[in-house]
Amino acid sequence: MCLALTGCGGGEVPGKNSGAGKPGATAAPSLAAADVPFYTCMQQHGMTVSYGENGAPHIVEKESPQYPEAQKACLSLLPSPSPVQASPQELAAARKSSACMRERGISWYPDPNPVTGEVQQQDGGTSEQWQSLKKDHLDAYRTCLPRPS
Repeated sequence: MCLALTGCGGGEVPGKNSGAGKPGATAAPSLAAADVPFYTCMQQHGMTVSYGENGAPHIVEKESPQYPEAQKACLSLLPSPSPVQASPQELAAARKSSACMRERGISWYPDPNPVTGEVQQQDGGTSEQWQSLKKDHLDAYRTCLPRPS
């Protein structure tokens, strides 16, 4: 189903390249069908949707006092982003970090997600363990989970 508000082609991810738009631009939008309900809702809540030269939509009045309420009402209509596939090197590094944490006595530390390489709290440990990770295991944390410099 196509709405007059949107084109019927493939879409851009909302927010990507949103700075490329010009307020008031009227170019036909390049919008994924899954994103239409969010932008329609924002318009119904008094927000103006503008389209950049590439057709990517963005909300014009982000500084408006109405924006937070409109966003709260409509945010649940945005589809979840697709997970980003980690490279083989990133996955190997994440697995190595998890193994390192367990070798240093943090037996509950989970393996990373096999797609994203991210370690998710729900995959292991209690809330209390996660909250005290840096405090109780700072040396292991620094050794096993180095941050980019």
